[in-house]
Amino acid sequence: MPVTARKFAVPAILMLLAGGCSTTGEIDETGGITAIRSACPTVGVPAGTGDITLFDPATSRDASAIDLAAVMTNVRSTCADATDDIVTTVTFDVQARRSHFEAARDVSLPYFISVVRGGNAVIAKRVGHVTLHFDAGQDRASVSGQASSTVARAAATLSDDVRKKLTEKRKAGGSDAAVDPLTRPEIRQAVLRATFEALVGFQLTDDQLKYNATR
Repeated sequence: MPVTARKFAVPAILMLLAGGCSTTGEIDETGGITAIRSACPTVGVPAGTGDITLFDPATSRDASAIDLAAVMTNVRSTCADATDDIVTTVTFDVQARRSHFEAARDVSLPYFISVVRGGNAVIAKRVGHVTLHFDAGQDRASVSGQASSTVARAAATLSDDVRKKLTEKRKAGGSDAAVDPLTRPEIRQAVLRATFEALVGFQLTDDQLKYNATR
């Protein structure tokens, strides 16, 4: 499924009942929350990590010093969730353009995949590289990359007790009729603990992150 870039921040709590990422969710006519969830994590690109710019000289930030600019695009994911380990495979393309293209050149760019729990806790991270090849006289190049993440199904599944509280039917006029169960701290925290994301992006230096944030 295609994925769009998004901010790396605590997500809003969705109407979650069983696995890792929400597909539908609503409050039914009797006041209980209903939803369908898969055990697969949400996949995204943290803001500011979907592109990378190289400079020559490296310390310059002038537009005239841009050596190469690359962007991560066509991010897609597949998920295998039939076993106790939920494996998400993420594929993406890197498209780049260089300023000086007289000679052939290979450029290796680092990327990461991280598993984030509850919106802000990075529990696993791996770094890989993709290599772009430019032929002599060619200013553009592209390459495909792939990464994967693994989440234990038990960690991405809400307990029966929490699911019961979320789906409990509430009668109109009752003392709890207007109370969203997700406002209860213990329910909210349980949902957060069972919510995972698999995030991919370029592995940037602090200076590169600052450049992306301020340009």
